[in-house]
Amino acid sequence: MAEGTGRVEAFSDGVFAIAITLLILEIRVPHAGAEGGLWAGLVALWPSYLAFVLSFFVILVMWVNHHELMRLVRAVGYPFMFANGLVLLTVTFVPFPTAILAEHLAEAEAKPAVTFYCATFFVSSIAWVVLFWTIVRGRLFRADVDARTIARIRRAYLAGPLVYGAATLLALVQPALGLTLNASLWLLWVRLCYHTTHEATQVSRA
Repeated sequence: MAEGTGRVEAFSDGVFAIAITLLILEIRVPHAGAEGGLWAGLVALWPSYLAFVLSFFVILVMWVNHHELMRLVRAVGYPFMFANGLVLLTVTFVPFPTAILAEHLAEAEAKPAVTFYCATFFVSSIAWVVLFWTIVRGRLFRADVDARTIARIRRAYLAGPLVYGAATLLALVQPALGLTLNASLWLLWVRLCYHTTHEATQVSRA
């Protein structure tokens, strides 16, 4: 039996909010009495700043995409709730690889740290594919969501694991390039249009 999306969206929004807030807790306050003084301590935290910004925008973009995807869903069912839970599982995990990245980015262990970070989003992208196919198989899209819109979203979701997988493999050799390729997926998700063909036509005429 299907029901509206309200409760699922409210629960999901709470999970996204908690995950994105936890990121800042991984930035430790430097000791003013340390060698070089407070300024030196603040500058030395640059890996933490970078990891925080990267993961903040990743979670933000995931939340926006989740919101836009849910806007196209008319109802949720039993399989959908578990598939959505799988996505949320990967979201709540993000602060951990972020902490690993911040701790080891400027050290000799940068390769495994970046590889682990990229691999996290590879797994996350698989979870998004599962969620999308659950919606398609359950015929949970609104009646006005046409085949062209579904095909456009499908292409983007299938591209995600390919690029994240490539970033993970690249990080094993060149961590900086792997991290850059991983971050480049922002462009895909930010530019992904969830508007139906009818909605896009109305916007173009406005």
